Amino acid sequence: METKRIVFVGVGGQGNLLASRLLGEACLSAGIPAVVSEIHGMAQRGGIVESALVMGASSPIVSRGEADVLVGFEPLETLRALSKCNKDTVVITNTHPLPPFTVAIGQGIYPDIDKAIDLIRDNVRSLISLDGDRLAARAGNPLSLNIVMLGVLIGSKIIPLGEDILKQTIAETTKQEFLESNLKAFDFGIAASTCFSL
Repeated sequence: METKRIVFVGVGGQGNLLASRLLGEACLSAGIPAVVSEIHGMAQRGGIVESALVMGASSPIVSRGEADVLVGFEPLETLRALSKCNKDTVVITNTHPLPPFTVAIGQGIYPDIDKAIDLIRDNVRSLISLDGDRLAARAGNPLSLNIVMLGVLIGSKIIPLGEDILKQTIAETTKQEFLESNLKAFDFGIAASTCFSL
């Protein structure tokens, strides 16, 4: 199969690592070879968290300019990871900001989100931008942003993986108490992806 390099970026607590693990398990269930790598950073303090999944290859490394897809859970982190992209990359980003501690205490300024989104759009093939936090809250679990973003990824059909296999993986892997809201969040992500043409 054609190799697909997918990079996930966000901050600690957004579920980035769970998203890449769920996608990896779904790939294996579908018989698609996949490897996952993780960079935790200062995740427990709201720091950067990056993970990557490579479909159809044995190396989990995604070097500068190699990402086929960048999934950003936080807009500033998406902008920071732009170096992983190239002119053919598809970027999926949450537009809801999660300002760092330095901004919260007045020692920094959060960049203008519209300008950041425009900069991202100007440097890649396609951009899907949406308020994933709003959809997660609508699904009944504000912590299901990661599942919303997986729904957008699968719904966009950028990668060769169907929604049924992801739903099965979510049902088998995530906590049962959150299953209903996770499946709703996934469906909301799928629906949101149809608003964009790639």
